[in-house]
Amino acid sequence: MIAPRNRERPLIAVVGPCKSGKSTLVKNLEKMGFNARQVAQEHSFAPSMWQQITNPDFLIFLNCEYESTLERGLNWMPKEYEAQLPRLSHARQHAHLVLTTDEDSPQTVLNKVVEFLDFEARNKPLAK
Repeated sequence: MIAPRNRERPLIAVVGPCKSGKSTLVKNLEKMGFNARQVAQEHSFAPSMWQQITNPDFLIFLNCEYESTLERGLNWMPKEYEAQLPRLSHARQHAHLVLTTDEDSPQTVLNKVVEFLDFEARNKPLAK
């Protein structure tokens, strides 16, 4: 069952491979007063888990390459990274915003997401 959308603030769900910056982005969005949740879709074999758990108003997909996960401290093999990609494909297809985080700082990623959310708020008000 998909979660209802009865909420005062839009819900932002963040998905992506391990070490793409999901938890950092969610933490920074929450500090700014946004209603944000990290969804561990990369660990689930249910393609629409992100939707069933959160039913977000906005879905943000953060992407990074295998090499970036190593630089960010994850010690794993390429096949382990690649195993996440099919689990994330449904979320990526439905994402409102897809960002690659390989070269961007957490602040730059946050700025891009906030800019997107501000644009959406100005141009496409949410239905009540």
